[in-house]
Amino acid sequence: MKKRVLVTAVAATTLAVSSMALAEVKIGFLGGFTGGIESMTPGIMDGAALAAAQVNEQGGILDGQELVIPTGDTTCADASAASNAADRMVNTEQVTAIVGALCTGATIAAANNAGIPGGVTMVSPASTAPAVTSLDDNDLVFRTVTSDAYQGQMLAKLLLDKDITEVAVTYVNNDYGKGLSDAFSTAFEDGGGAVLENVAHEENRASYRGELGTLSATGAPTLVVLAYADTSGQTVLRQAYESGVFTQYVGADGMVSDSIIEAIGADVLNGMIATRPGSPDLPGTDLYAEQARAEGYDPSAVFAPQAYDAAFLLALAIQKNGSADREGVSEALRSVSSPPGEVILPGEWEKAVGLLADGQDINYEGAAGTQDFDENGDVPGVVEEMAVEEGTFTVKGFVEPDDA
Repeated sequence: MKKRVLVTAVAATTLAVSSMALAEVKIGFLGGFTGGIESMTPGIMDGAALAAAQVNEQGGILDGQELVIPTGDTTCADASAASNAADRMVNTEQVTAIVGALCTGATIAAANNAGIPGGVTMVSPASTAPAVTSLDDNDLVFRTVTSDAYQGQMLAKLLLDKDITEVAVTYVNNDYGKGLSDAFSTAFEDGGGAVLENVAHEENRASYRGELGTLSATGAPTLVVLAYADTSGQTVLRQAYESGVFTQYVGADGMVSDSIIEAIGADVLNGMIATRPGSPDLPGTDLYAEQARAEGYDPSAVFAPQAYDAAFLLALAIQKNGSADREGVSEALRSVSSPPGEVILPGEWEKAVGLLADGQDINYEGAAGTQDFDENGDVPGVVEEMAVEEGTFTVKGFVEPDDA
C-alpha cells in the first residue's frame, strides 16, 4: 500500500512538473550585459520585456501560457561567450526563439554555433553590420534594425551637408567596425570628401596613442570613431582630447550612450555628431512611445524600439505557428510582419490573437516602423542625426536621403 502511495505521489509530482513546463513559452534574450555596450543593454532589454509583459497581461501565448525571457550575456566582443550563452539558450533553456544577439560578432557566433544548428529563429534588434545580410542561415536570422550599409551612407551625407570634407577615421577591428567604416568611407569619398587616414584598432586596450598619432599627422580636424561607448570608443575619445589635435568628434550608433559623456565630460564632447538607426513618425512608433513611458523607461533609448519589435514579432510568429516548436517559426515570422493582413500595432496582442484564431492574416507595424523583411531578413529604416547638447545625446532629426 505504501508503495502505491509513493508511486502515485511520484507520478503526481512528475505530472505537476510537466504541467509547469508546458505552462510557459521561452524566447531567449542575448545581450551585451558586460563589455562594449553594457550601458545600452538594459534599455534594449526594457523594450523586449515590455513586449512580453503585454502578451502576458492580455491572456498569454498559446492558450494562456506565460511568455518568459531568459537572458544570456555575450559580452559583445567575445565569440566564445556568445556561443556559450546561445548554447545554453538553445539546449538548456530550450527556447523557441531568440531576441539577439546585439553586437554583430556575437550574433554571428551565436547563430553559427547554436542557433542555426538548433533550428532556432533569431531576430537581432541591434546587429547592424552588412555581414549579417550574407550569413548562410537557412532563413533563421533576421534583424529589426537597418544595415550599416545604409547608416554609413547617411553618416557620410550628414557630414558633407555640414561642409565637413576632411576626416580621419578609426574603427574597432570587427565585423561591425569594418563594415561601417567601409560603407562610410566609400560614400564620403564618392560625395567629394576625403578620408585622410583610416586606421583599425583592437578592442580593450589601455592606449590608442599610436593609432591617434597616425591619425593626427594627417592634419584632419575631424575624428570619426566607429566603436563602442563603454570600451575602445571611450578610450580613443579621451586620448584624442588629451592630444589636443582634433576639434570635432563624430560617432555612430555604438557610441550613442550618455556613459561616454559622463566618463569624458560634457564640455569636452559638446557638439559631438553621431547617427543611429531611428524610428519613423508612424502610428505604431507613437503608440509604443506612450507605452514605454507608462512603463517607466525612455522610449528613445538606443535599439529599445527594435528590441520591442523583435520580441513582439517572435511572439506573434509563435502564436501563428500554433505551438512552441521551433520548426515553422521563421515562415510564420515572415507572414505576420508583412502585407497582406489587418494591421497590428504595438500592444495589440489580444486583437492579433483573435484574428489569428479566426484564420485571418495580420501585418505588424512596429515601434521602429515597418518591419517587412526582405529575402535576407533585413528591413528598411531611417537614420537619426544625434548631437551632444547640455550633457546628453539629443535627437536632431532624420538624415534625409538625396531622393527623399
